[in-house]
Amino acid sequence: MNSGMVSLGFSMSIVPRHLSGRVQRALATSRVVNIVGPRQVGKTTLVRDIIPIGHYLTLDDGAVRRAMETDAFSQLSSLRSDVIPSLPVVIDEVQRVPEVGLALKRIVDTERQPGQFLLTGSADIFTYAKALDSLAGRVQTLTLRPLSAAEIHGAGPARILDSALDEKPMSALPKPVTYTRQEAIELMVRGGYPEIRGLEDPDRADRYASYLDSIVERDVEHLFPVRRPDNLRRMMDQLAYRTANELNISDLCSDIGIKHVTATTYMDALINLGVVHQLGAWASGRASREIKRPKIHMMDTGVATAVRGEDAHSYDLTADPTALGPVLETFVFNELEKSLPHQSQRWRLYHWRDQRGREIDIVAEAPRRRLALFEMKASADVVSSDFKHAEWFFGSDGPAKGYQGVAFVVYLGQHLLSFGPGKIALPLSVFWSYSAVD
Repeated sequence: MNSGMVSLGFSMSIVPRHLSGRVQRALATSRVVNIVGPRQVGKTTLVRDIIPIGHYLTLDDGAVRRAMETDAFSQLSSLRSDVIPSLPVVIDEVQRVPEVGLALKRIVDTERQPGQFLLTGSADIFTYAKALDSLAGRVQTLTLRPLSAAEIHGAGPARILDSALDEKPMSALPKPVTYTRQEAIELMVRGGYPEIRGLEDPDRADRYASYLDSIVERDVEHLFPVRRPDNLRRMMDQLAYRTANELNISDLCSDIGIKHVTATTYMDALINLGVVHQLGAWASGRASREIKRPKIHMMDTGVATAVRGEDAHSYDLTADPTALGPVLETFVFNELEKSLPHQSQRWRLYHWRDQRGREIDIVAEAPRRRLALFEMKASADVVSSDFKHAEWFFGSDGPAKGYQGVAFVVYLGQHLLSFGPGKIALPLSVFWSYSAVD
């Protein structure tokens, strides 16, 4: 097959991964392709499904790992000489031996053919000190995230950001598929991990907890030694409760009982491993009272809600009406982040807030001073006043004066609605309403 499929554990069905086409193109042009993503998102399944391979080895195997640690260059040279030149050698869990990067450099500098090695790992080895002198200009790194809503529904990538560049953005958006509030909530709380999302509530929560434990026990140790793994685990829990909120390191340290330098080191590791994302603040250069503190988003709402002890019933209409807001915001952020490789332009994501309490949940910026603003509303209704911050933001007194853009309010209703030029109410289901890619 060449579609890049991954198994869904609860039904044994498979869904296409949108990244598969980019992997194939990268192998045709780059000597080394490096696929990075959190543990259990389907990297190995993706690699084994879409391409024929010459050799496959995993550094989870103790004997293989020790051999690579002893003499990676000789091991890899032997493997390359033993395969058809057009087939790559796949090295799985490559982050466990960062020294592999230097050996790869020696090999691919001698043989310049594209597609020699395909690496997968839960962290990018080329950000480690031991691999800094490695493969600049010779490697293409791609990131695989948990399943997107579009992948789960068999739809094409959500090119919502591209629509913001269109002269008529409403016409560039697809017709939203019909969905219910309960279906949207189930999508959020189940998350995007193929083998976990289909489990029943108690089992799913246990598996997500075990998943975080495995990151502490198996992955973080390759970034730095952890003297108190229980503190790192507690930090993960605290971040889940803080998702879609600005990061206050001092408060976090106080709640966990760790030093600032320790929290910063932990945060760097969790970002590298794809557990959390630190969303920077957009800076206009015009507003002197902008808040520069980053926001934190868990990279999967299934993980976040499981850690918080929440399930779909936690967001019933009779429950706390404010509880769903941060989860919805994190879900939308993750969907946008997963869609970035599939847009026609290079977009960057930020958030924005000032000291007067005006804020934009997500600011997406493209070249040539183009912006797409996203605010989330966990209800089925949108009114004109929901765009007031966006209107000011683009106005003569706002920080985005001189920029062009579109403001979206993402909500749990059914209809794609215009509230005037550049103001669009966006049903959540638009994220899985694009036509499937062939």
